[in-house]
Amino acid sequence: MAQWTSTVGAAQLARQLRAQQPRPLAPGGRKPPAYRALADGVRLLVLEGRVPVAARLPAERELALALSHSRTTVAAAYEALRAEGFLESRRGAGSWTAVPAGNPLPARGLEPLPPESLGSMIDLGCASLPAPEPWLTRAVQGALEELPPYAHTHGDYPAGLPALRQMIADRYTERGIPTMPEQIMVTTGAMGAIDAICHLFAGRGERIAVESPSYANILQLMREAGARLVPVAMEEGLGGWDMNRWRQVLRDAAPRLAYVVADFHNPTGALADEQQRRALVEAARSAGTVLVVDETMHELHLDEDVEMPRRVCAFDPAGSTVLTVGSASKAFWAGMRIGWVRAAPDVIRSLVAARAYADMGTPVLEQLAINWLMRTGGWEQAVAVRREQAKQNRDDLVRALRRELPEWEFAAPRGGLTLWVRSGGLSGSRLAVAGERVGVRVPSGPRFGVDGAFEGYVRLPFTVGGPVADEAALRLAAAAELVRSGAAAGAETPRSFVA
Repeated sequence: MAQWTSTVGAAQLARQLRAQQPRPLAPGGRKPPAYRALADGVRLLVLEGRVPVAARLPAERELALALSHSRTTVAAAYEALRAEGFLESRRGAGSWTAVPAGNPLPARGLEPLPPESLGSMIDLGCASLPAPEPWLTRAVQGALEELPPYAHTHGDYPAGLPALRQMIADRYTERGIPTMPEQIMVTTGAMGAIDAICHLFAGRGERIAVESPSYANILQLMREAGARLVPVAMEEGLGGWDMNRWRQVLRDAAPRLAYVVADFHNPTGALADEQQRRALVEAARSAGTVLVVDETMHELHLDEDVEMPRRVCAFDPAGSTVLTVGSASKAFWAGMRIGWVRAAPDVIRSLVAARAYADMGTPVLEQLAINWLMRTGGWEQAVAVRREQAKQNRDDLVRALRRELPEWEFAAPRGGLTLWVRSGGLSGSRLAVAGERVGVRVPSGPRFGVDGAFEGYVRLPFTVGGPVADEAALRLAAAAELVRSGAAAGAETPRSFVA
């Protein structure tokens, strides 16, 4: 059985290789042989996630023609990549990209720091902000006042409190997407929702197409569920989905599920436009793929002139192709573990039936708190506070980074909570190690890719502002200097990263 899960055409690969900036030569250095330059170019595309891992490369003759190279040059480049562990081949199946064994995915930088550590360490690992008070306190107080009738019941609501299901359904309907409460299941956060969906639709060994890069915690959840992840590279910067690649993957790999973040994508911040949304739904429907759309960032548009496209589920109103996941965790507070799924009623019934073997149900008090916020208008006011805080933090962090690390490249998104930063040719894994030495915690790029991609990136959330953002940038600059000097080498450093 072939080990590749997607393909890269000769013309496409040639365009990507030509678009790379040539690596500057050291003083007195010689230009590398053509095969070496070609091998280094392909390797960098894999490590940065521009060419997915487990993607079948074009035949030597096809690539030689597209690049105007000799076939001998391409054959030597492929052989070099095989020797370094970046290419695997099998007679009759072709050659496909890989990442060398022994390059573990860095574990540091995403788990929240304990509160007692926050005084000495700036935590840029967790993309979450403090609660927007006084709305958290008011919501809990309102929930306590409404709790007594529920306390006289068993408290077990596998589909969620009827009042909250109705409230969430009404909010979709008000936005032009008719929805019944029977189309809503309340979950324990968005992670609980996606975990339930994966277990229902994608058994062990099933393929799930994911954006590349994508949200690290979801990727790990899917790995642990036994899924075979099929990465689909994003466009550069804030370009969002590459629809040609999506159509090809959906057609060739036939994944059971596809997971996407359409609104202020985590980590890149890209906002998919309406044409992309419609096209992806049509492609998924044609391929028989269930499209899981993560809307946890939907309400975090930070600039006043942002025009939000229609939600992805608007192009599949019955919910037969699109399963929508929402949450209170990003828009309101991560400590409020309330999420939900919107889907066809029969899908919701299946999810609810399967839930009995997982977490039984979501805490009643927290559901009452979110229902109180949505019913009283407190939700909109709290989210407005959250937007203003995130916008100020974004602007402060962008200014500080451009002042202290002008060689780092990024596009400032119009919403969401994260910057996706190309770290000036430095290893993101080394930066994560060095950052903890100088007092700043940052997740490296490979956490957001499949099998080691994006070594040249870090993700920086807008969780700090003002003087703390300035200090964070200074510490990141100090970490970068440690990496450049070679003082941050460690077990997590990929052997063969070339920038």
